[in-house]
Amino acid sequence: MTTLMARVIAVVAALVLLAACGGQSDGADDSQSGSNEPEAPLITGDPAGYNAADIAFAYDMVPHHAQAIDLSRTALERSTNPELTALAQQIVATQQPEINILNVFLVQWNENPENRSGPDDGGPERALPGTVDEATITKLESLSGPEFDKLWLQSMIGQHQGAVELANTEIADGANVDAIAIARNIVAAQEAQIAQMTQMLEGLP
Repeated sequence: MTTLMARVIAVVAALVLLAACGGQSDGADDSQSGSNEPEAPLITGDPAGYNAADIAFAYDMVPHHAQAIDLSRTALERSTNPELTALAQQIVATQQPEINILNVFLVQWNENPENRSGPDDGGPERALPGTVDEATITKLESLSGPEFDKLWLQSMIGQHQGAVELANTEIADGANVDAIAIARNIVAAQEAQIAQMTQMLEGLP
């Protein structure tokens, strides 16, 4: 538990620094990010009200995001499509901070972020909506060029749709205002990325 808390303290410190840096922007960045740029939820020392849906959301979204990050890093290694690699970089940059915040929430709620099955489920890990299966991941790691781009886009569209499903469940059933704020950010960002990826997929040869 000491190691876990040390990690959480480091994450909180990083989030404070991130929030401070986020207050500074230049015109070029603002013009590219557009009006859909989500705002980071407020992280306080004391947890606001929360319920079982909030806990389930955090437990599920962390590994879901982690897979999206892994797939995005694969794209950075194997794709030569500038728009696709830019999107992959954006996914990593957006979703890693959300993982960090959700892990902080779990600790605030007296949960263990390493307990993937959740507090009341000692069984095997639950299948999450939209997750990409191992066979597809293995195939992606063997492809390159347009073939890779096509399968990656198809896979990530489904992966994003699953994340939106999880986030909408949190919006409907959750009680924690900060967790719901993250869920709303996820829906806005990933629905926009789904539209972008669909357009990219249609433009492939």
